[in-house]
Amino acid sequence: MSYPEPRYLGEGGEVTAVFRPSTTEPDITTGTGNSTHYLATSAGTGGEFGLYKADMGPRSPGPSTHFHRSISESFYVLSGEVQLFDGERWTTGREGDFLYVPVGGLHAFKNSSDSPASMLLLFSPGAPREEYFERVAEMAQRGGKEFEDFLVKHDSFFVDGH
Repeated sequence: MSYPEPRYLGEGGEVTAVFRPSTTEPDITTGTGNSTHYLATSAGTGGEFGLYKADMGPRSPGPSTHFHRSISESFYVLSGEVQLFDGERWTTGREGDFLYVPVGGLHAFKNSSDSPASMLLLFSPGAPREEYFERVAEMAQRGGKEFEDFLVKHDSFFVDGH
């Protein structure tokens, strides 16, 4: 394995780093104790990756079993306990635990505990996940073909029986 071809061809580097203080308010907050922080969006990384922090309130159900056709997804537990499904079994993820799900891999997550939990979500390559996070609850309530089209648009394919 080797490094990718260079994409920056300058000689002296550039001042392009982006700092996001830990005190930045969440980008999305729901009344159920859940919030999402857009740490690095696909737009901000030029499509390289998307990095989000998900804070889950106690007993947050999370998405059911699904897969993505064009992006991998990784989970890194920051605090609390998160139930992670790897396509075969549920595992309790705790601080420092990591789950990588390749493209096409079945997965799900939830907070089954009575305490809050927090984790990082990494999508690679980057995809415009912000609309998904912002509208999935509304679209699920609408249901039908409109919801099905929304899921396909956002590379989310849910499966039954897992």
